[in-house]
Amino acid sequence: MEQNNLRNIAIIAHVDHGKTTLVDQMLKQSGAFRDNQQVAERVMDSGDIERERGITILAKNAATYYNGVKINIVDTPGHADFGGEVERVLKMVNGVLLLVDAAEGCMPQTRFVLQKALQQNLSLVIAVNKIDRPDARIKEVIDEILLLLMDLGATDEQLDSPMVFCSGRDGTASYSPDVPGKDLEPLFKTILEYVKPPVGDPTAPFSMLCSSIDYNEFVGRIGIGRVENGTIKVGQDVAVCDWHDKDLAKRGRITALYSFEANGRTPIQEAAAGDIVAFSGLTDINIGNTLCTPTLVQPLPFVKINDPTVEMTFAVNDSPFAGREGKFVTSRQIRDRLHKELLKDVALKVEDSATTESFRVMGRGEMHLSILIETMRREGYELQVSPPKVLTHEEDGKVMEPMEHVVIDVPVDYQGSVMQKLGARKGELVQMAPLGTDRMRVEFRIPSRGLFGYRSEFLTDTHGEGILNTIFDGYDEWKGELPTRSTGSLVSFETGVAVTYGLFNAQQRGTLIVEPGEKVYEGMVIGYSPAGDDMSVNVCKTKHLTNTRASGSDDALRLVPVSKFSLEESLEFLKPDELLEVTPKSIRIRKRILNHEMRMKAIKGGKANA
Repeated sequence: MEQNNLRNIAIIAHVDHGKTTLVDQMLKQSGAFRDNQQVAERVMDSGDIERERGITILAKNAATYYNGVKINIVDTPGHADFGGEVERVLKMVNGVLLLVDAAEGCMPQTRFVLQKALQQNLSLVIAVNKIDRPDARIKEVIDEILLLLMDLGATDEQLDSPMVFCSGRDGTASYSPDVPGKDLEPLFKTILEYVKPPVGDPTAPFSMLCSSIDYNEFVGRIGIGRVENGTIKVGQDVAVCDWHDKDLAKRGRITALYSFEANGRTPIQEAAAGDIVAFSGLTDINIGNTLCTPTLVQPLPFVKINDPTVEMTFAVNDSPFAGREGKFVTSRQIRDRLHKELLKDVALKVEDSATTESFRVMGRGEMHLSILIETMRREGYELQVSPPKVLTHEEDGKVMEPMEHVVIDVPVDYQGSVMQKLGARKGELVQMAPLGTDRMRVEFRIPSRGLFGYRSEFLTDTHGEGILNTIFDGYDEWKGELPTRSTGSLVSFETGVAVTYGLFNAQQRGTLIVEPGEKVYEGMVIGYSPAGDDMSVNVCKTKHLTNTRASGSDDALRLVPVSKFSLEESLEFLKPDELLEVTPKSIRIRKRILNHEMRMKAIKGGKANA
């Protein structure tokens, strides 16, 4: 039975192709907000980090109405590290709106999300977005989309999918790239016409798949999913089972039910087949669990989420400055926070390590884990983390490691440098094609660990003009040793306060990352040197005062401006024998072994990285 008054769609695209901005305009133009209501830009990106970085981290649900039809919209992340979010939310919808940037065209994540949508035989509406860009190449991008659909084995019906041309920022859409749009009406009409309404029988026994999880301090775990059959009511008893875990058999009661309206939730008493709702009352509900009538327990099929590819060790901060800036510093507090994150992040895994002071944290990529670290430090946690490592496994006696498909858009002048660097990191050239007259698109297949530490180097090599995109591309046999960071670390020789005189002498050895007046400790990294070896420097050293030298003569010393590292840059910078100390106020790079003499002995004995 079709529910013609409903449409469930997910907006999918590569990172930064304008999904969230377009959802903003869809909500505004459908009357979701009052005329005088103050609405932030990218209203769906509710997290501080999402707003700052301009990326969507967690899938968000919204709903709008057009011509009496409710359209449930799921805004999905575009970054490869959050692909787990995309995979599972597609289970809730009947169609997808594929956004493609009119200048960048089809990118790695476009292929990934489109492949997932085609596999589930979802209705497809294609939107070429950002047609107002001066460098837009609309006709070429249309060809790219059709080639990608054929490459992914799309059916004739999917190849005939409708195409609209949008400017998400201006809130306009049109059926032709040559005719300017006035509003988003063509997009709404296309969605209603081509996206299949959900099918379900409201009179059949109740069943529902939990496709997403939210967490609330007051309510606990909140499940989100689409009602497949029957109706769900507040106070209803349900059985919980799982397609991949035949032993799971639990009972529970729905204590609250919410419908999505605009970008918020509204409490409701019941919902029927086809609608996407949030529910609470089941404290240990997991993604992939099926809720059903206790008299007919039958799990719904669910695709297993891909395993993590990268791991880091999160440990209690044991530096000389430990406990000065953080509110939560003990191993129990860190452990509780990591396990709380597991409640809503399905792609994350946490395991205890050999010591009680540290934990193995595994995720989809560097960005996935760095956002968790950034979130924890903002909440007042203090910890130290190890450099990222790839997770390997054995197949037929061979060690297999994760691979990445890398797509790089780069000015022709810098192309040689990029290809040389990726070649040295065991990258294999897959494809090369010109983009206009002065840019090239270069595609590589490279071990995931070959990209550790490369992004900042890439921006330097391309003078900030290069665009680098990656996506997980299966496993391959271990490729052998890779070159690590070429620069050596400048390491503080003693604990104290960095002074101008000491820093002036140290800057002749390399580039500094600390300023005068900063507190440093023995074993802390205060800069890096072009020479490959580490050097110990004394930045706390002051000039001896004599009859002829006054302390004020330090003013004449000129220091080169300091290059401060962000959290991601610090993680990329780490050598195997270094750790990153993260507190709410500071990010410090340090050696695992702080004492100079003990470190030298460990290096001679080959134990510095342990």
